[in-house]
Amino acid sequence: MFDTIIEYLSQKHHVTAALLAGLFTWGLTALGAASVFLFKAANKRLLNGMLGFTGGVMIAASFWSLLAPAIEMTPGEGFERVLPSAIGFLGGALFIFGLDKLMPHLHLNFLKTEGPKSSLRRTTLLTIAIALHNIPEGLAVGVLFGGAATYAPEASITGAVLLAIGIGLQNFPEGVAVAMPLRRMGLSRWKSFQYGQLSAVVEPIFAVLGAAAVGFFMPILPYALAFAAGAMVFVVIEEVIPETQQEEHSDIPILGFVLGFTIMMILDVGLG
Repeated sequence: MFDTIIEYLSQKHHVTAALLAGLFTWGLTALGAASVFLFKAANKRLLNGMLGFTGGVMIAASFWSLLAPAIEMTPGEGFERVLPSAIGFLGGALFIFGLDKLMPHLHLNFLKTEGPKSSLRRTTLLTIAIALHNIPEGLAVGVLFGGAATYAPEASITGAVLLAIGIGLQNFPEGVAVAMPLRRMGLSRWKSFQYGQLSAVVEPIFAVLGAAAVGFFMPILPYALAFAAGAMVFVVIEEVIPETQQEEHSDIPILGFVLGFTIMMILDVGLG
């Protein structure tokens, strides 16, 4: 099955392949949001464990799928070799930091609003928050597919597919984390589902943008890979981990984090 997917995507234009991968990750977010049609509420401990798993996958992907290849493909020695990755990593983190300050949004705990003051509904603010934090995931997938099109040995179709699978797996609990609280706020099941899946609509869009940018201008590949890694790490530290520590039993999300990191590491190193 996995080999079939690799063969199928390798025959597609890299932008088309990135779009398909982005639609896959979006689809798993929608699947998580669809849980509102089956359940009245999510178990808080289970949700925190799933969010911890999300953080582990993102951190592992940031290193194994993005930063390590970015460093390996950069010529030179010492500081010269790591400089593009360092610049890209800092740029990615600052990019999300800037978006956080410029765009009004509401955190998953429904308590902390950031960005400029806004008259937008809380549901809209929450959706904006998750959408902002899904941008680096779409970019990461697109950049890897774009890198594979340049035949850089460090960026393969297999690695891009594995990254899309990992991001898709961690998008499922994100869909739950958005849709379930909205349902508790009194929104209909359909509205809760709509807002939940809408939060990931940016992923196929930015997957296409990332793939197209790298395809047109290969020298930016190390910077682009590290940029996506920096953005993803910022999201985990700023949003995912703090959210899992709002309640007691903080050991559950920690174990989820370790499990997510381990699984993503095994997939990336073992299959990539």
